[in-house]
Amino acid sequence: MKKLLMLIMGLPILTGYAQKWEKKYESVDDCICGLSKVRKDNKIGYVNKDGVEVIKPLYDEGLAYNEGYTAVKAGLKWLYFDSTGKAITAAAYDDAFGFSSGLAAVSKNNLYGFINTKGETVIPFEFSNARSFSEGLAPAANAKGYWGYIDTKGAWVIKPAYSFSDCFENGEARVVKGEKILYIDKTNKVVHE
Repeated sequence: MKKLLMLIMGLPILTGYAQKWEKKYESVDDCICGLSKVRKDNKIGYVNKDGVEVIKPLYDEGLAYNEGYTAVKAGLKWLYFDSTGKAITAAAYDDAFGFSSGLAAVSKNNLYGFINTKGETVIPFEFSNARSFSEGLAPAANAKGYWGYIDTKGAWVIKPAYSFSDCFENGEARVVKGEKILYIDKTNKVVHE
């Protein structure tokens, strides 16, 4: 009982100490990849677990870190940083998604493509829309706006036939065809509605 009482009495001290640096920010997100997204003066930045700013709060928007990288919005354009705070791209993208399978969906001039963690374009900007990879496939839309799924080389695995496609989760993905919401597997077989 005495040990439990000492532990409980020590909690406020530990909690207050751990959050000391957090008080200078308007908000602090959970720590992901060793960094927390913070907001100060309505700008986004990232700090490590000790409260040291790795990316100064200078940005209008920011994604959570995924696979050791994040994207932030500077004015109208997005750019990517690694977990050390080093920019891996210029502020060049109109839209940006988090990394998954080592690739991130980005858009330029109303077309989507994918970059790698070096900031190199690895799947050309040829899609009217796209989302992140999940389970080896990414939802993407062709020039006519029909959605299907591509592999990490940019080849269609499931041809565009849907008005919307969601990411795969546990081997299934939600798609919309006409007015129906369906769930398909990776062979494009409907598994349930």
